Amino acid sequence: MSTAIHLPEWPVEVIRRIAAEEGARVWPVGGCVRDLLMGRPRHDWDFAVEGNALGLARAVADALEGSFFLLDEERDIGRAILRQEGRRVELDFARLRGPDLESDLRGRDFTINAMAVGPDGELIDPTGGLADLQARLVRAVGPEAFDQDPLRMIRAVRLAAELGFRLEEQTAQWIARCARELPRSSPERIRDEFARILNSSSVAYYLQVLDELGLMDVILPEVDALREQQQTPPHRFNVWWHTLMVVEAAENILHIVGAVPGEMETLYVDAPTWAWDDVQEMLEPFAPLLKDHLRQPVTFRRYRRTLYLLAALLHDIGKPLTCTEEVKPGEDRVVLHFYGHESVGARLAADRMRALRFSRAETDAVARMIRAHLRPSLLADAPGGVTGRAAHRFFKATGESGMEVVLLALADHLSIWGPNLQPDRWERRLEAARRLLTYHSERVAQKGQPRLVTGEDLI
Repeated sequence: MSTAIHLPEWPVEVIRRIAAEEGARVWPVGGCVRDLLMGRPRHDWDFAVEGNALGLARAVADALEGSFFLLDEERDIGRAILRQEGRRVELDFARLRGPDLESDLRGRDFTINAMAVGPDGELIDPTGGLADLQARLVRAVGPEAFDQDPLRMIRAVRLAAELGFRLEEQTAQWIARCARELPRSSPERIRDEFARILNSSSVAYYLQVLDELGLMDVILPEVDALREQQQTPPHRFNVWWHTLMVVEAAENILHIVGAVPGEMETLYVDAPTWAWDDVQEMLEPFAPLLKDHLRQPVTFRRYRRTLYLLAALLHDIGKPLTCTEEVKPGEDRVVLHFYGHESVGARLAADRMRALRFSRAETDAVARMIRAHLRPSLLADAPGGVTGRAAHRFFKATGESGMEVVLLALADHLSIWGPNLQPDRWERRLEAARRLLTYHSERVAQKGQPRLVTGEDLI
């Protein structure tokens, strides 16, 4: 990580020249400074303005042939949206929040977002953001940050997830004390931050962080019952811990097919290495198709892979409402059953997604995955396995979400059995997945389906 600030001519120096013409002073601030210090690519820029911020945003949009958007007239915040080398670039301009730049920075959310760059490239860092960057910490500027905007509590976890950081201890304590205030934020804002956590890395770990802070019960109140719901063999854990394992296994499959870059370290899933080797070998012929499909955008910053992980998180949400006990005669043991949990879970998930203002298409897709997540295993154990007719019925029922259901079923099975995985049972599931994906890929080839637009194409 470099401590030198090398500002690009475009857009910073260009904007400074325009600002001088408008009688204003500007400083790059916030996330763009953080990313410059980390050497991360940056396409959006934030500027603190001493002067007329809306007027400057409009002048920049006009001078650079972009579009101007009014964000907040009362607080004097505007946006210029430009295109550079085919990419969309957002430039946000906000009047100083306070009498001077230092007051503005001290009123921000986190220390790593409370830095600015002066006219000579000097770092302006009144809260110690650079030290926290180097320590890989997300630290709130102060407890009042969460009083001013409760959404910052989930944003803290989102930042940690996207950057691979951890929460500073005092910050975590402040969040835990204020967690019940999160509903003061709109459902739409909560949804957007939560979806970005699902888009990050080590998703299961950061979901557990949300849970430990008390935020998960506010975002998804149904989780409380999952913690209390026990299961019997072949399950080994309560429903919540099993759910975290499924989310991690599902994310690992995303890495295997290249839908997200790099490799990941599994913290929860304890399936044997040879089983993951089997998954990689079986999925290899389908990886390009799966990669394009899972990276397809559904809406802004939400992709099919986002919905796939959300379905993994919610796949057993119906179990507490469907639990029944069976006493095995002569064995002095109780077996728990969850008949119909997939249908009940699909309904509950749809209700929760509507409450969080997900779109109808997103809600339908996740509900469809949850409703069908047992079908691949049922097909695997059926006489004759997956026939052409059975595959046709499967994809007719699951629609465009069919491939995600196949992957989710594999993640679920690995998480249920872990080190107790039975080779014969596992091989049937691998073969069922192979036949279903083969059926689908052949029909895609027959239709000559064009390559899907991915998130990278839209950025």
